[in-house]
Amino acid sequence: MSRPFTAKKIAAEVQLLLIGIPVFFWTLIPVYHLLVFAISERDSATSGRLWPKNPTLQNFDTVLQQKHFYLTHFWQQLGNSLMVAFAVGLLTLFVATTAAFAISRLKVRGGRTVMNLALFTYFIPAAFLAVPMYKTMANYGLLNNRWSLILAMVTIASPYCIWVLKQASDKLPWELDEAARIDGATPLQLFRLVYIPLMLPSLVAVGTYALLLAWNEYLYGFLLLSNETDLTLAVALGNFLAADDSPWELLMATGLIYALPPAAIYYAFKRYMVAGLTAGAVKS
Repeated sequence: MSRPFTAKKIAAEVQLLLIGIPVFFWTLIPVYHLLVFAISERDSATSGRLWPKNPTLQNFDTVLQQKHFYLTHFWQQLGNSLMVAFAVGLLTLFVATTAAFAISRLKVRGGRTVMNLALFTYFIPAAFLAVPMYKTMANYGLLNNRWSLILAMVTIASPYCIWVLKQASDKLPWELDEAARIDGATPLQLFRLVYIPLMLPSLVAVGTYALLLAWNEYLYGFLLLSNETDLTLAVALGNFLAADDSPWELLMATGLIYALPPAAIYYAFKRYMVAGLTAGAVKS
């Protein structure tokens, strides 16, 4: 039987609604204005109306058909963004997962020190490391190469991901490791058959974090890439602001399209994340 509502419970629900509803609408305001600009005509985009007088999808057609000189390489730049984001996500997962496994489960000597030193790099803002990173990539001949951006973002994302996975790994029951070793499992089999299934929720979380970090990166992409065909779409969007009379309606339409893949990735992995939370559960 359900418990009856009490005055205390009702007051708590009201407080949550009073906080949640304003936060919800405040979060949606930028998205709403993005949509309004994207479906507005050229002359009415900055009219200040709450809804355009003559909504149109022509701006999306202009973007998708690359009919503006700022959008000449739209599809290629979108592909660059996807390639960089997924490469960063996969490489970061590989580095962070193996490092966390070695530190937490194999107890590699000096592992915690290495992890703490890596995490210490976050005391320095990433923007301050942009110039040293540029110099490093120049020394190795990686400038104007998408791999320079990938390696830079993996470097930035890995320390945090290692720390998160190490903390999650410490909570796994040691009985599973002992049982696997008694059955003759090697460290690689332990990693593949025991560690990975149990860590699935955390792996999805840090992989998504690294992917979105690379997807939204502007500064490093701006510094390390210069060829129009190698730019990510996040950097290419900055070209819209180069002119005095910028096509705001096209900028917002492109931005709205650019925001769709992260939303799709989130909803694609949402069920997988929930399923992974109960994977490998142990009954004590």
